[in-house]
Amino acid sequence: MSPKVTGSRSIRSRSSAALGLLVVMAGCASLPAGVERMPSSALSNTDGTRLGRAVAPLVAANPAKTGVHPLANARDAFAARVVLARAAERSLDVQYYIWRDDTTGNLLCKELWDAAERGVRVRLLLDDNVTRGLDDALIALDAHPRIEVRLFNPYANRGFRLGELLTDFGRLNRRMHNKSFTADNQATIVGGRNVGDEYFGAGTGVAFSDLDVIAAGAVVPEVSNAFDAYWNSASAYPAASIIGTRPMDAAQVREEWLKLDGSPAAATYIDAVRATPLVRQLLAGELPLEWSVARVIYDDPSKVLAPPERTDLHMMRLFEVSMGNPQRQLDLVSPYFVPMKEGVARLNAAVARGVKVRVLTNSLAATDVAPVHAGYAKYREALLRGGVRLYELKPALQENTERERRGIGGSSDASLHAKTFAVDRSRIFVGSFNFDPRSARLNTEMGVVIESTALATQLSDSLDQLLPRNAYEVRLAADGSLEWVEGDVSLHSEPGARLLKRLWIGILSVLPIEWLL
Repeated sequence: MSPKVTGSRSIRSRSSAALGLLVVMAGCASLPAGVERMPSSALSNTDGTRLGRAVAPLVAANPAKTGVHPLANARDAFAARVVLARAAERSLDVQYYIWRDDTTGNLLCKELWDAAERGVRVRLLLDDNVTRGLDDALIALDAHPRIEVRLFNPYANRGFRLGELLTDFGRLNRRMHNKSFTADNQATIVGGRNVGDEYFGAGTGVAFSDLDVIAAGAVVPEVSNAFDAYWNSASAYPAASIIGTRPMDAAQVREEWLKLDGSPAAATYIDAVRATPLVRQLLAGELPLEWSVARVIYDDPSKVLAPPERTDLHMMRLFEVSMGNPQRQLDLVSPYFVPMKEGVARLNAAVARGVKVRVLTNSLAATDVAPVHAGYAKYREALLRGGVRLYELKPALQENTERERRGIGGSSDASLHAKTFAVDRSRIFVGSFNFDPRSARLNTEMGVVIESTALATQLSDSLDQLLPRNAYEVRLAADGSLEWVEGDVSLHSEPGARLLKRLWIGILSVLPIEWLL
C-alpha cells in the first residue's frame, strides 16, 4: 500500500476520532441541576394602565367576549409588537420559538430594553433551538434588573449543538413552538409569526406569508395563564444558568442597539411604525375589533418531557373539540401539511358527508422544509380521490398591495407560514399548530379559536380570491397521475422544482421519517 494512501486513511481516521471526541464532549455537557427558579405570574391589577383604560369601555360593552383584529400584513405585524411594547406600563410577557439575531430581532430587543428602562417588568421566554448567535443579546437583556430571560428546553453545550443533539436527540427534538406577545395583561398578539426579518416582510431571502391577531378582552388572561404555565415549568431555565453573564459584552450589545435607529436596514421598519395607525387607534380605543367568543388552546409544557402517545394527542383533541364537526365547509391553511392516514380518513369522511374541504399548503418550490413536503406528497392522491381540493402556493405571489394590506390570506411573499383553519364560515383558528405529526406529538403548540362569522368568512373569501391567482390546484389527470393546474395550463410534474430536487423528495418519501415531520 502506498504511503500516500496510508496517510490519507490516517488523516481520515484522525478526523473521525476528533469528530467522535467532539460528540462525546458535547454529550458530556449536561443541564445544571438544582437551578433556582423564582415563580412569577402575570400581573392582574393593570386596569389603570393606558391600555387598560383604552379597552375598558369596549370590554364593558362586550362582557366575556374578545375583541380581535387580524394582522395579515407583515410590517403591520411588526409595528403592532412595537406599539404594545411602547404602550406597556406594567408588564410585557413575550414567548417565541424563533427570535433572530437580525434587524427586526434586534429592534424588538431594544424595545424590550427601553420598556424596562421605563419601569416595565419584562419576561422573555424563548425556545433554545434557534438561538445560535443570540447569547450576547440575551445576556444584555437579562442583565437589566427588570428583565428576566428564560430558555425553554435548552442546549447545555453552546459551542457544539449538533453533538449534543446527536447524543440527546429524544429531548432536544421536542420544541416549544408557541408564540405570544402580551402587554399589561390587557392586549396580546397570538399567531404564526416568529421574530425575524423573514416574518416581517424583509426584502431579501425567504419571506413568509403569515397571520397573527391582536386581541383584547376575555382571551388575554387565558394567554397569560398559558405563558405562566411555561414560564414556571421545569423546562424553562433562567438564561444566566445556561449562558452565564458577561457585563462588558452586554454593554457592547446595547451600544449596537442604539446604532440601529440610524441604519438603512432598520429604516423600513421604523417607517412602518411611524406610519401605522395602530398606535393612535389602540390607545384611543378606536382599533377596529371583531368582538366574539374566543378561547385559547395550548399544550401542557410537560409534553416535551414525555410526548403523548398516539391515543393521547392533547392539542389535537382540544383543537377538534373547539373547532367542532364541520357541516358545510372546512378551509385548512397549513404550511407543513402531513395528514397521516388518520387525517386522510377524517378529511375524506367529511367530504363524504357533503363538506367542502379545501387545503392550502406550500408547493415544493415554495416550501422551506423539503422533507415535510415529502411527507405530504405521498397522501395527495388519496386525498384527491376522496374529494378534498388541494392547492399549493406558488413560490412567489403576484404583487397586490391592496390585498396585502387588507386580506387575511397574507402578503406578496414567497412561502406560506400561516396556520389557520375556518369551519363553516363561523369559527376560525389562528396560532402555531401545523397539521402534521410534529405539532401533534412532539412540539408544544398554542392558538386561539374565535367564534366569528365575520373573520371565518373573511378567510374563506380571501382564499376564493387568492387561490386562482397564486396557487396551483393539484388534480388527478385522466390517466390517474397528478397534474398542477394554473388557469388553462396543466403541468405534469412539481412546478418550479428541478429534477434533482424532485428525485430527492421521492427518496425522502419512502424513508421512515414521518414521525419527525
